[in-house]
Amino acid sequence: MQRLLLGIDRFSTLVGQTFAWSILVLTFVVTYEVVMRYAFRAPTTWAYDTSYMLYGTLFMMAGAYALSRNGHVRGDFLYRNFKPETQAKFDLILYILFFFPAIFAFMISGWTFFAQSFAQNERSMFSPTGPVIWPFKFLIPVVGVLLLLQGFVEVVRCIRCIREGAWPKRLSDVEELEQQILAAAAEQDPEELARRLASSSQTPVENAKKG
Repeated sequence: MQRLLLGIDRFSTLVGQTFAWSILVLTFVVTYEVVMRYAFRAPTTWAYDTSYMLYGTLFMMAGAYALSRNGHVRGDFLYRNFKPETQAKFDLILYILFFFPAIFAFMISGWTFFAQSFAQNERSMFSPTGPVIWPFKFLIPVVGVLLLLQGFVEVVRCIRCIREGAWPKRLSDVEELEQQILAAAAEQDPEELARRLASSSQTPVENAKKG
């Protein structure tokens, strides 16, 4: 089961990291438009449509990737102090009551949105070139499927945590600096740490490495 969970994590990672390269294309498009508009007085007729579709693609296709890394924003000033099994119970309830109904509604409405656009061969009305935009709208139901798949993985993790009392292992890219600071601070005497911080601009992580 763990191999299956991590396999879906890897798939979400592959999708997210592949589409993350669109940020480079978006940067080039915006830079090119700014230079042409203000330096040569020759604005493009395609940069606006291209930029919002690239940004939308980047934002949507990274959703499942962020979920696989537990990276979405949550109000965790209380959550972080709960025991793992309590966290898992909260997460499981929220997934069932809010996440899955919202994702199903997102998929159904997204498919309808795409189908109407495809039937009309819809084009953008924001620029003279009027590029077709139904391929962009097709990403909406696709993203819904990816989020649904990753959501099932997270539910399984919640159930396992409730049973075992600890969160199953998940893939990770980087460790948040906050977690490093808390771990480093826990290894040091509070009074000694306070004296070091008072006399230095270094973080607890840097101090821990010296200690």
